[in-house]
Amino acid sequence: MSALSIRYDGYRATITLTQPEVRNAFSDEVIAEITAAFTEVGARADVRAVVLAAEGPAFCAGANLNWMRRMADYTRDENIADAGKLAEMLRVIYECPKPTIARVQGDVYAGGMGLVAACDMAVAVDTAGFCLSEVKLGLIPATISPYVIRAMGARAAHRYFLTAERFGAAEALRIGFVHEVVALDQLDAKVDELLKALTSASPHAVRACKQLVMEVAEREINASLIAATVEGIADIRASDEGKEGVQSFLHKRKPSWLLA
Repeated sequence: MSALSIRYDGYRATITLTQPEVRNAFSDEVIAEITAAFTEVGARADVRAVVLAAEGPAFCAGANLNWMRRMADYTRDENIADAGKLAEMLRVIYECPKPTIARVQGDVYAGGMGLVAACDMAVAVDTAGFCLSEVKLGLIPATISPYVIRAMGARAAHRYFLTAERFGAAEALRIGFVHEVVALDQLDAKVDELLKALTSASPHAVRACKQLVMEVAEREINASLIAATVEGIADIRASDEGKEGVQSFLHKRKPSWLLA
């Protein structure tokens, strides 16, 4: 069963996450599907913009429980291979040759924050909540960090990476993580407004401008940075506290550091 759908409507491609029953959470299979979908739409000459959307109350809740159960016992090498697939998905979204818009209709947690940050633009409903929850599990948002820090800035990342606080759409807008916040009944209209702006411009110029921003803004996301983030998550997953945090979450108990 596919975790997403792709719809083509003239110049527009819409990739929709279609597993609301698991809050559109990641698994290795879902990551592979998203990677393939963005590769496909990015290569099509008739597509001038891509919308990433989702069904249900949550946009994306990060890793799903079954995937977390499997990775809980991974060795460091297995963690590196696993995290590398997530890193490749984010790279493919970020480097998609077509402009991308995240249509955020609900909550975004953990790895889902990377999905939004890897898109060029993000429009969110005013009821959406956001959270970088990794430290509560004894982990760190390593693989998504190059994209999330670009989106919200280092100052906000210092706070929300370290505290794992949930914050609302107004705060996401204030720190620059999303570009627009609207009521649910205005979400599609705002996305369409951005699409109209994108498609009224020169396709070549839009593509060149996207490349320009990636080349000029801050540090390049290159192989060495991606490798460092992959090793970072593998190290923390394989650590004692990383294992304890994931196991306590899976078994619905408090982690040991809260019991001390």
